[in-house]
Amino acid sequence: MVALLFNHNTWAQDKFEQPPILYSTTKPTDPVQQLAERLATGSASLEWNDEHGYLEAILANLQIPVSSQSLVFSKTSLQVSRITPQTPRAVYFNDETYVGWVPHGNVIEISAADPHLGATFYSVKQEKADSPMLLRETARCLQCHGATHTRGRPGHIVRSVFPNETGMPEYSLGTSLISHQSDFHERFGGWYVTGTHGQLRHRGNSWLPVSEASSVRRLQREQSELDTEAGANTIDLKGFFDTSPYLTSHSDIVALLVLQHQVYMHNVITEASFAGQQAAYDLQVMNKVFERKPDFESESTRRRYDSAADKVVEALLFCGEAELNGPILGTSEFATEFQKRGPFDSSERSLREFDLEKRMFKYPCSFLIYSDSFRQLPESVHSRVVKRLKDVLSSEEVSKKFAHLSAADRLAIKEILEETGVLE
Repeated sequence: MVALLFNHNTWAQDKFEQPPILYSTTKPTDPVQQLAERLATGSASLEWNDEHGYLEAILANLQIPVSSQSLVFSKTSLQVSRITPQTPRAVYFNDETYVGWVPHGNVIEISAADPHLGATFYSVKQEKADSPMLLRETARCLQCHGATHTRGRPGHIVRSVFPNETGMPEYSLGTSLISHQSDFHERFGGWYVTGTHGQLRHRGNSWLPVSEASSVRRLQREQSELDTEAGANTIDLKGFFDTSPYLTSHSDIVALLVLQHQVYMHNVITEASFAGQQAAYDLQVMNKVFERKPDFESESTRRRYDSAADKVVEALLFCGEAELNGPILGTSEFATEFQKRGPFDSSERSLREFDLEKRMFKYPCSFLIYSDSFRQLPESVHSRVVKRLKDVLSSEEVSKKFAHLSAADRLAIKEILEETGVLE
């Protein structure tokens, strides 16, 4: 839901529409589905207002902070005709859910991280009604969100593009899927960014003139025409467009950094979940075929579980994280509000505590380790992740991929995870 790609992978969709996932026919359990059920029983309601429709009511019901507002002006979404640099799309998010809103849009787009299904998608018509409904979306969203760029599973996407002055990406210049591993200079193309970042430069707050972008030139010269200096260290977007229709005037750089990390982390968790579910299903089938005991576990199945777990551990511990070379400072209350959410250990340490000078977090282990999606990983994967974490965090000598974690880092993360109930 965060950004759409015009790409198809029907083979991947066929796979997750088959057992054990059965994506479209399985009822989700994510927070949006839970809200839909509360609306159906009358225990929750969506209040309409003429300025933003159901936006504020949805954010309140899903407990999504307004400070998370991130503004994207590239035409990479369901409502492409309404998105321009003058009318960017606002994305709001918490740990589990994402909400997309465009001024005068026909619908509000919502997606969530479901523990069993991966990314799930919903829409709400922006029409005043006695009983507004959250409608689940499948095929329409999966054309883009169930393809190569989401690891062939239902997932979320954050991209950096080279937009022209209409917001249309110049696809010939390439696009980048963004995560905490992306170099800073590759980030935010097609997004507005408020905040300071010193000498670092990004692609946000800037676009290519149509006449220049459409000319036939060398690839490198065209990319260099994006003026990264003009968009740097922007703290006020009023010079770019009228911010008054939006809930805030910010597109906070810290919120954007968190968004990029957690979208990537959600997709890694979904990949591991699907791998674990599929491995267990395949094993069950083969045990029946070969008349083996139901609890028999083959070596190949164990390797599949191990591989899935290893990928989760590497993502959780920020392996390959690009150095920030800050300091980085946002313009809204997002960082303050985010850090207050904990959980905290007895020394008041939390995985949500920011660094924002050399790296994103002071203690580099993802806060999504507390998410339902992580906790509900298939047991054969989850147990391996926990064991691998213990091994990495307890060892005096670690492999090269974890060399970014100092002994003090490993000890602090281990203690936080033990006191907050992840490691026992």
